[in-house]
Amino acid sequence: MANNHRFSGGKVSGILSVVPKRVVRFADEIGHYGFSKEKSLNLQETMGFDERRIVDGNTCGSDLCLFGLEYLRGRGLLDPRDISAIIYVTQTPDHFMPPTSAILHGKLGCSRDVLCWDVNHGCAGYLYGLIEAFLLLPLLGKKIVLLNADTLSRRSCRFDRNIYPMIGDAGAVTIVEDAPGGGDIVFNMQTDGSRSDWLAIPAGAFRIPSTEATREIRALPDGNRRSEEDFYMNGSGIFAFTQTDVPAAVKDLFEFAGLGMDAIDYFMFHQPNRFMLQKLARKLGIPEEKMPNNIVGKFGNSSSASIPVAMCHNIAGPLLGGELKLCLAGFGVGLSWGTMIMDMGPLDFCELIEK
Repeated sequence: MANNHRFSGGKVSGILSVVPKRVVRFADEIGHYGFSKEKSLNLQETMGFDERRIVDGNTCGSDLCLFGLEYLRGRGLLDPRDISAIIYVTQTPDHFMPPTSAILHGKLGCSRDVLCWDVNHGCAGYLYGLIEAFLLLPLLGKKIVLLNADTLSRRSCRFDRNIYPMIGDAGAVTIVEDAPGGGDIVFNMQTDGSRSDWLAIPAGAFRIPSTEATREIRALPDGNRRSEEDFYMNGSGIFAFTQTDVPAAVKDLFEFAGLGMDAIDYFMFHQPNRFMLQKLARKLGIPEEKMPNNIVGKFGNSSSASIPVAMCHNIAGPLLGGELKLCLAGFGVGLSWGTMIMDMGPLDFCELIEK
């Protein structure tokens, strides 16, 4: 059974997603993967691969977020003087130190009493960030800025067909603020660290420091190639996890909330690939039109930013125009997974822009 909890008095008031302008197409990369063209096209059809957005050069997630923050400031939608905290969720920080949130704080010119910290999380990171923001609201009030960003394309080997075709880069800005008398927000989160090596970048930090050997790209028994400093995924294990642990947690939260699945307008889930989401929707008995699965084929899997990207791309109009009851779910690296049910909208902004 999941450990279910309840918040009240908070709301999301705006979401902005930022994707790189650079478009990479699966059809142009077929020769990298050690598959025949026929097998590669079958992989594309099954997983929903088409195109994705990845950064150029040394562009970091913070660059995407700063671009979004300046965009909002320039349009009068965010005043740094109204910010009480900056939460930056990423697995690809600018540096080992200082915290990237502090760098962004300085570039925005925020006051010294703004709390800043980084959260090292991935696929479920949007929910972790929201939880931290809602916990802080009673203490700080004002506006809490949640930033989610990753540039995992820079840590994925272009010869690894398990990872590289699905990875995209993105950043997202979410504003969380007080909502006296607002509806309840219910959620659960779970972790199984015994499977933490199923999604990992094994080398390059302090446990296994970077060396010429760890940077060497090697051929693997399954025909893929990557180095120890590249992103690794246990594909079959992760698929089984999304079809067992994740739906069980979702169902448990609905029982706790006393709701049926039909009470939800949209299920905005983390976007690993189209195939996994289609299977998950069937497992939960959710109509596919209520669980969009088009993000990996359009922008790529952007880790903790994938949920806000999915909302900005698929349901911006409804979120700007009225209130929706949403079910959010994130699952992956950790292994960690969670579900949140909340009312959202009408938002002050909900937009996807390019940098």
